[in-house]
Amino acid sequence: MSNANSSSIDASEDVAVKAVNKRYEGLVTVRTKAVKGKGAWYWAHLEPILIRNPDTNMPKAVKLKCTLCDAAFSASNPSRTASEHLKRGTCPNFSLMLKPISQLPPLASPSSQQNHRKRSSQSQQAVGTSSNVYPISMVDSSRFRSETSFPPAQTVQAPGVTLKPLVLSGGKEDLGPLALLENSVKKLKSPKASPNPTLSKDQVNTAFEFLADWFYESCGSVSFSSLEHPKFKAFLNQVGLPAVSKREFSSARLDSKFEEARMESEARIRDAAFFQVASDGWKSKNSTNANQCLVNFMVNLPNGTRVFQKVVYSAGGSMPSQYAEEVLSETIQGICGNDVQRCVGIVADKFKAKALRNLELQNHWMVNFSCQVQGFFSLIKDFYRELPLFRSVSDNCLKIAYLINSTQHIRNSFHKFRLQGLGFAGYIRVPPPKCDISKNLAPFIAMLDDLISCSRILHLIVLDDSYKVVCLADITARECADMIQDVGFWNDVEAAHSLVKMIMGMAEDIEDERPLVGQCLPLWEELRTKVKDWCTKYNFSEGPVQRIVERRFKKNYHPAWSAAFVLDPLYLVRDASGKYLPPFKFLTHEQEKDVDKLVTRLVSKEEAHIALMELMKWRSEGLDPLYAQAVQVKQRDPVTGKMKIANPQSSRLVWETCLKEFKSLGKVAARLLFLHATSCGIKCNWSFARWFCGQGHSSSGLERAQKLVFVAAHAKLERRDFSSAEEKDAELFGTMSGEDDMLNEVLADTSSI
Repeated sequence: MSNANSSSIDASEDVAVKAVNKRYEGLVTVRTKAVKGKGAWYWAHLEPILIRNPDTNMPKAVKLKCTLCDAAFSASNPSRTASEHLKRGTCPNFSLMLKPISQLPPLASPSSQQNHRKRSSQSQQAVGTSSNVYPISMVDSSRFRSETSFPPAQTVQAPGVTLKPLVLSGGKEDLGPLALLENSVKKLKSPKASPNPTLSKDQVNTAFEFLADWFYESCGSVSFSSLEHPKFKAFLNQVGLPAVSKREFSSARLDSKFEEARMESEARIRDAAFFQVASDGWKSKNSTNANQCLVNFMVNLPNGTRVFQKVVYSAGGSMPSQYAEEVLSETIQGICGNDVQRCVGIVADKFKAKALRNLELQNHWMVNFSCQVQGFFSLIKDFYRELPLFRSVSDNCLKIAYLINSTQHIRNSFHKFRLQGLGFAGYIRVPPPKCDISKNLAPFIAMLDDLISCSRILHLIVLDDSYKVVCLADITARECADMIQDVGFWNDVEAAHSLVKMIMGMAEDIEDERPLVGQCLPLWEELRTKVKDWCTKYNFSEGPVQRIVERRFKKNYHPAWSAAFVLDPLYLVRDASGKYLPPFKFLTHEQEKDVDKLVTRLVSKEEAHIALMELMKWRSEGLDPLYAQAVQVKQRDPVTGKMKIANPQSSRLVWETCLKEFKSLGKVAARLLFLHATSCGIKCNWSFARWFCGQGHSSSGLERAQKLVFVAAHAKLERRDFSSAEEKDAELFGTMSGEDDMLNEVLADTSSI
């Protein structure tokens, strides 16, 4: 038994000895190659040594000995040892000076390799006897080392050698080329650059998949040519990736991504019983070039999912209604073929009076209406055209702004006070000379913003002596001074500014929250309440203001608003008996008639009387209180902090499950309640819009552009990201207050609504 134990111990000792010897031989081999210029720099100062057992004389460990100070260290991590002992100054004999060029060993060719050591020693002796050779390390080459990854050569300064200041014939301008010369010598000495990270084939493919996703989702912000930019190629090489082919990214890989996204979108549409088409972009939102127009087509599904369909390029900013009608009809057929009854409605930002109305008459099952956001924008224009307040404020503000901007003495005072108050100098923004403010309110709002922000400065200016001098000869200056000092003027400016901001704030909320058609009547009622409060606050007569609101309401109104409002369990009202009944009492007599007409239109002639009877039953009985309360449950949105409906789909699901006895009315309710009240789609970057428009005369280019925008839009919808890159950048740099795009929306013509 003892013999067996002793033999096992001997065997384990033999294994340990072999491992130590193998480690030692490996380090010796590495050091030998490094000394010849094929390894790390620190091996010139670190030497592997074997530590033997004093009793058995057998190797028991491997150490690294510093050849400069004879200190010994663990051999487990030579690189860390070199860093801690040599570079950090622990070794007393180690110098951080670079080796002079004259001390570098001559470059050995294959035929002269055997004489390399001899010539090197002769060169070393020559350096020792010369005091006129200066090391390159006297030049601060760290500034010129961005193109190389070689560590500086490390030497021990020979005792007795006095370093004199380096004098070059070209002066300080020679330091850069001299540092490059040093780098070239080191590269020639050690031609093998540090190896790049090695990635497996799967890792490379995965990296390119992520790169392609980012590139396509950027949607024009990054051009295809950028993929072959030298710096981008250098980056790919640095991280161990091969070069990217822009041809592959614009053809095979794009085709693959497009097919994947298209198949997923079509599967979702096939899975739905019916859908709504949303079309946005008929009104050009680019005031700088209204002739470049991209029209987005989305598909809204009953489960709340939105699917991107396509983008249509139109070369003209103003398109005939008949053309829009044809495009909409072709789009519907392209989605569902001959089964056009699956499309239960269209929402668009234009053509309510003609194209949408005609399609609704041709297809009795359709419910087509205009976007709510556009309705609110149009109301702002109505106020500017019809409310005298806006004309008065516009004329007076223009007079003040032109005086400040055009009179040098006043402008200098304005800049002086503004620098003290706001930290920057600038002009008051005014609308361009040929700008029709009734169609383009953005410059008008910008002018109001500037004047309100500078109101305190303007009061100081009119009290300044330089302004009083101008007033002596300029009657306009005196009129402006009177206005600036008039409290009534500022009340009017604030009133106009407040009304526009209030309506735009509601429009912004509508665009963000994307309400359904059942919410249209409550939204306009909320607007009426806010307008009434505005009239009270600024002492305006309600009559003229409310008449403007009512005219715009009638232009935008659709009977589906009333029908969806009373059919949506979300708006059921509890009566004294505890029943939850539809809110018919909030409808006018005409709106009640609209509900009856719409319900009978959306069902077959045979079902019309049944649907009306079911509508009467719904009006008198309502919904089970428990289900009504469940539908109306709200929760706080973690992002906005607002209270929102916890389950928006529950209104439709109640009709399809708990209210099955309403067979005819239930079909109408299910098709109405999911309809979106806005047409807002994916916001494309203007760089992409310009590129897309440039492909209009090339069939292959247009097809590639369609695929690119489809892939990008599909990805954005998956992330529920509806903003553009420009908006995100503007938010990052603080150059956009969140209203600029809203103002640009107002640029569109509203004559068709």
